[in-house]
Amino acid sequence: MNGIAMYASTRPHDQNDLVEKHAPLVKRIACHLINRLPASVQLEDLIQAGMIGLLEASRNYDETQGASFETYAGIRIRGSMLDEIRKNDWAPRSVHRKARMVAEAVREIEHNEGRDARDTEIAESLGMSLEEYYKILQDNCYHKVLSFEDMGNGEDSMLDNMTDGGPGILDGLQKEDMQRVISEAIASLPERERLVMALYYDDELNLREIGAVMGVSESRVSQIHSQAVIRLQARMAARFDVDR
Repeated sequence: MNGIAMYASTRPHDQNDLVEKHAPLVKRIACHLINRLPASVQLEDLIQAGMIGLLEASRNYDETQGASFETYAGIRIRGSMLDEIRKNDWAPRSVHRKARMVAEAVREIEHNEGRDARDTEIAESLGMSLEEYYKILQDNCYHKVLSFEDMGNGEDSMLDNMTDGGPGILDGLQKEDMQRVISEAIASLPERERLVMALYYDDELNLREIGAVMGVSESRVSQIHSQAVIRLQARMAARFDVDR
């Protein structure tokens, strides 16, 4: 981390100490994220973005707010990395558009049928073969990883508004306990999707490791994961419509 000395040379002494002491945290967070992203994303780029977040944290940290510096810095570091990834979004607009189409189809089917939408039903609703539907899920996998990691507002975030021009879903959820709402939504997923989400986000296994546990291919796990997050997006949007 030779760049640390360069950054630190312009900072007050106490901030220098914070930056140097917590530099390994930047690499640790970057290594955690890189396993969830396509090969086009470089570890060094994440580390550089994370260093910016760490520097901002060292400048803005207020110990009277109760959180430890490591907790505060971790949030800023991760946010800076996600901002960098989003700024250089690798997914073409067509991927985002098709993902929204799938979410809308899931939402409509589950509203009409009162149960989980099946793969064949979703594909039929979209007027495509099952193979074409799975290709959309595959293409969308890494984008959905990022959008689930970052629950914020934005055109392509997981909680993105499902209809043009309306208020954002997060605006409607400000009165509720976000963690509880998301946990309830995950608990309602079909069993295989719920298992993939638990292994991925709770146990922090990568897609290949999850495939070994479940006895399926890595590509199939990525499809299940993508479908799970799209289903969550559809259900959160449906809940917002009901609550509104």
